[in-house]
Amino acid sequence: MIFSSLARQQILNEMASREYDLLIIGGGITGAGIALDAASRGIQTALVEMNDFASGTSSRSTKLIHGGLRYLKQGEIREMAELGRERAIVYNNAPHVTTPIWMLLPFHKTGTFSKWTTALGLTLYDALASVKKEEKKKMLSPAEAVEKEPLLNKDLLGAGEYVEYRTDDARLTIEVLKTAVQNGADIVNYVKAESFIYRSEQKINGAHVKDVLSQKTYSIRAKIVVNAAGPWVDTMRSADYGGKDIKKHLKLSKGVHIVFDKPKFPLQHAVYFDAPDGRLIFAIPRDGKTYVGTTDTFYNGDLSMVKADKEDREYLLTCIDNYFPDVQLTMADIESSWAGVRPLIYEKGKESTKISRKDEIWESKSGLITIAGGKLTGYRKMAERAVSLVVKRLLLVGKRPFGASTTKKCVLSGGAVGDAEQFLQLINSYARKAVTFGLTEQEIRYLVSKYGSNVDVLLNWSLEARPSVNRLLYAELMYAIHDEMTVSPADFFIRRTGDLYFNIQRINRCKKEAVQLMSDIFKWSTEQKRAYEDELDLQVRKAIDYK
Repeated sequence: MIFSSLARQQILNEMASREYDLLIIGGGITGAGIALDAASRGIQTALVEMNDFASGTSSRSTKLIHGGLRYLKQGEIREMAELGRERAIVYNNAPHVTTPIWMLLPFHKTGTFSKWTTALGLTLYDALASVKKEEKKKMLSPAEAVEKEPLLNKDLLGAGEYVEYRTDDARLTIEVLKTAVQNGADIVNYVKAESFIYRSEQKINGAHVKDVLSQKTYSIRAKIVVNAAGPWVDTMRSADYGGKDIKKHLKLSKGVHIVFDKPKFPLQHAVYFDAPDGRLIFAIPRDGKTYVGTTDTFYNGDLSMVKADKEDREYLLTCIDNYFPDVQLTMADIESSWAGVRPLIYEKGKESTKISRKDEIWESKSGLITIAGGKLTGYRKMAERAVSLVVKRLLLVGKRPFGASTTKKCVLSGGAVGDAEQFLQLINSYARKAVTFGLTEQEIRYLVSKYGSNVDVLLNWSLEARPSVNRLLYAELMYAIHDEMTVSPADFFIRRTGDLYFNIQRINRCKKEAVQLMSDIFKWSTEQKRAYEDELDLQVRKAIDYK
């Protein structure tokens, strides 16, 4: 499998030497899903991403594969049913990056939901989303709810309990991309599409791109081009002469999450609770932390500088204080944060919270296909719809027919671990062999849980580490470089490990060692090394700055 940072030049040379059936612009979860669906159907596929994979919205979500219970409240029944079904498919195909968790939905006298509406809503949710028997909703008395989560506001009237799926959004994206590569796709990051190539009849025939690391330019030819650039889709459409005729456009909404060390916010159970303004907020325990989000406000700023502002943090702290008054958190207690933008399709006169999260596909007169909107949970179905349109367009340019999507039962890279019980047995089995690899039991449990059936590759790397090197860091970093196209320390500590959000202390401990290891491999100059250190430092400052 060629998905190594060291193979980027080889991949770019290959991309410039041929014509593909399909070129995808954008390496978030939408583009990744399209690449997998297309490649698995036998479509010759290329994908370019101008930054790192999942560096936009796809690493900054609430990190849940969830069925969109809020759609029920808005009457979007079909969307909720589809997302509910997709939720189970994502879990079955990638159990190593998707974990079922029970979520409490408390109800109060003046809250969004009553006991009756909660019971009805969750019952409909179970039915429409084809929820498994063991994961169907439960209705809890006030005493039962407080027993499960002692921090709950004591005036509650009870709670519904239902299952959501916690995920690592960036790692899910990476695993989808790796599986697309295994199916024959050519994929590369840090390559920016700058302009389009047209055939004589003014139909798109590829793109001129720039490798932002080397500043070299290439031409990638493809019969069909899909614009899956997330928040940047309008930018790409403006580069296409035919894109100006489509009246629809994006409206960006910012979502912010804040993270606390668990001793500061000792939440035991995930909770979906009312904010003072009537919105619903998630509070979720994870890896010794508790994170809370999200906000939903229109955003018109620089897409490269999206961060959690003081107002965003104060809003979430107010929500926590209103619902968990005994916790008494302050701005200084926030350990980390992240902020991203949702690429919503503009609806005149609607607030950000009221705009639909449905995906849409547009075609310009040049043939450029654009896909926008949607949610993380629905990425596979979005891709299926987009690729089915690509198949129709390929028929018009003389390509043979391609079959239907096969991704419904496509186990992702790392996902060959069986069901939940078998996965636990696998983790326990490796834990008993920890000393063989020079790792602690806790470290090997962490590796198997995160990388699933790919863990043997990391363990082999751990055996190659010099005695003076942090063995766990070395294993993850070498794997990230050689198998996940990691280019910079920020790629590693943010998108490949999630340390910036849930283990920021590790960055402080390991930053210098990681930068030096990468510098030795990539032969960075002193200036390049300093630039990569500065980039990581900037991202850390954005995550912890609460002023």
